[in-house]
Amino acid sequence: MTPNWHSFLESADARFVGASSEPSDFGDAAGELKAAAEATVLVPLTHLAIIEASGEDAKSFLHSQLTSDVNHLAEQQAQHAGWCTAKGRMQASFLVWRESGSYRLALAADLLEATQKRLQMFVLRAKVKLAASSDQVVLGVAGAQAVEALADAGLAAPVDPLAATVVGDVTVIRLDATRFWVVAPVSKAPVLWQALSVKARPAGLPVWRWLDVQAAFPLVTLATKEEFVPQMADFEKIGGVSFHKGCYPGQEIVARTQYLGKVKRHLYRLSSASPLAAGDELFSPDNLETASGKVMSAAPSPAGGFAALAVVQSNYAASLRLGSRDGAPVAAAAVNPD
Repeated sequence: MTPNWHSFLESADARFVGASSEPSDFGDAAGELKAAAEATVLVPLTHLAIIEASGEDAKSFLHSQLTSDVNHLAEQQAQHAGWCTAKGRMQASFLVWRESGSYRLALAADLLEATQKRLQMFVLRAKVKLAASSDQVVLGVAGAQAVEALADAGLAAPVDPLAATVVGDVTVIRLDATRFWVVAPVSKAPVLWQALSVKARPAGLPVWRWLDVQAAFPLVTLATKEEFVPQMADFEKIGGVSFHKGCYPGQEIVARTQYLGKVKRHLYRLSSASPLAAGDELFSPDNLETASGKVMSAAPSPAGGFAALAVVQSNYAASLRLGSRDGAPVAAAAVNPD
């Protein structure tokens, strides 16, 4: 986060915990969570960062590295994509879209430096330039009046999920029925914030994380790097994996996992009276050999307690405990039940 954007958010009553760059709330954490469930909210998505891939070989390079079909990604469209190790484990997840002749890859900010550096190692002689878009910010707008809030700011809302509209140098991406990303230069962000906040209530990042849980948005972060084959996070069910493209790192394992039907872990929503955090391990008294799951993302719930997304071994989902086999009980429900 740039110092100017941090200062603006502080002037707008954002509160930051300790040295964190993540806004915890705007003065009323409980009220903001309630607004996320019942009204419209505006959230600075400081947990995200953007890598720009440009150059005449950008499309072919990304197609050869990512799990999704970049070759057929159209203008004004976005898609999920994973980047795997040779063993098929996701070391990052992205939302990818085309813009002004280049590609934008949004990922967890805590993976930005390592991901950009490692991707660069594979460029070799390809005519591709990879750069962190440090002058861009991402805002989240969600709720029943989200479309109206965007219109008040002079922005057009895409009609379909994972579609994008561009107004000047501002991009709006529709994630689902009521959630949008607004990607803008940091110089324009304060004006957009003020316009959007007429109908959308400013809220801290935990609010957006709760919305991600409800929408089953599987974001790989530093806490879960190289933990999951894409199908464990149900990534193929949101268009994040193509089984009709050529090779990419880990492709053989990802394809074999799909066609042999050996995926025993899947994405679950959790609810718990105890705090949950990305990277927390889940255990079952019925499984004495190893952990039965791992939390991907978590947040306080408007209903009380905590909610999370986790990758869980399906046959132990009914008896999960947090942190140990004697830990606090955690309820789990499959995101995509068979």
